Amino acid sequence: MIKIGKYILYDMVRNRFVMAYTFFLLLVTLSMFSLDSDPGKSTISLMNIVLLVVPLVSIVFTTIHFYNSYEFMEMLLAQPVHRKTIYFAEYLSVSIALSVAFLSGVALPLCVFNFNESTLYLILIGVMLTFIFVALAFAASVATRDKARAIGIALLFWFYFAIIYDGLVLYIIYTFSDYPMEKVTLSLVSLNPIDLARIVILLKLDVSAMMGYTGAFYQNFFGSGGGIIYSLLIMIVWILLPLLIAHRKFCLKDI
Repeated sequence: MIKIGKYILYDMVRNRFVMAYTFFLLLVTLSMFSLDSDPGKSTISLMNIVLLVVPLVSIVFTTIHFYNSYEFMEMLLAQPVHRKTIYFAEYLSVSIALSVAFLSGVALPLCVFNFNESTLYLILIGVMLTFIFVALAFAASVATRDKARAIGIALLFWFYFAIIYDGLVLYIIYTFSDYPMEKVTLSLVSLNPIDLARIVILLKLDVSAMMGYTGAFYQNFFGSGGGIIYSLLIMIVWILLPLLIAHRKFCLKDI
């Protein structure tokens, strides 16, 4: 798996899209800190971009890469190589390549301009979101042999988690506003990795006062060591669940 992974990773690093993704993140990060003298506000603005762009690029690029690698995977399957080896080599290579692009474009400038605990969480969350949405992309790709349909499913994943889900949560909170909804909201947040990442970063930036009573509840939970561990564990589950489901389908799929 290491040899296959090295070959795929080397090919990914030279990929023009990955290089463009790196320079785009670098340009956006430098622009944020040059336009605003307050590094805290720049970090919040950068967070909003990261929470939208990183999942979108990760899930779309991975889906396209998966179908472009079909011939390569067929060649490997003709050799005495297990499907499990091919699958995890592809997943880890794509995830690491996109994570390196994120670290180069966002983490390095953050460490120079505003190095503190909140930026460390933003960096960690960005890497974890990359791994999560690459796993979701694999799930979408394995589900069908039609490339256009797989890209549609991948975009639907992103659209649901980034936009639709927030509307559903707001509707539930508004409908049941007469009842205590803090713990229910916590459960709902756990079902969306983007929302979970946003809340953790905002609380580490100490802007929970803007979130009212619910923010105080989140501060008590996510601000504690147990809340951070819970958040990271839920995000790990978001990585493993679609990854293992897609792995099972990939091993049974007729390629």
